[in-house]
Amino acid sequence: MARIAGVDLPREKRVDIGLTYIYGIGRTTAAQIVKKSGASGATRVKDLSEDEIVKLREIIERDHKVEGDLRKEISMSIKRLVDTGTYRGLRHRKGLPVRGQRTKTNARTRKGRRSSMGKARKPMAGPSRA
Repeated sequence: MARIAGVDLPREKRVDIGLTYIYGIGRTTAAQIVKKSGASGATRVKDLSEDEIVKLREIIERDHKVEGDLRKEISMSIKRLVDTGTYRGLRHRKGLPVRGQRTKTNARTRKGRRSSMGKARKPMAGPSRA
């Protein structure tokens, strides 16, 4: 089993697809990494030699920020925006869309489930205690 950047790559997937299981590596970046390492992208992860795995691991560690480091950098960037009180930071703090999307309709992913503003019951008119 190939373990790169703390992630076990799925054994039956192709190498270029398997690398996308690492946070911070997409299809394009995975293809570039495979090309640099000299391995074939069509090879299955289980068929990689130990040398190829080491080469892939070295390229990723040297050239790319992935997993914990990347998550930390992103969260620190958001924290900086929130602390400085920028417009984007306020949107992050309120849990609303940050990049200018409309919120009158849609934006349910950020806003959460709809809460209905139903009719409030009037208190029952009973005998008053005067």
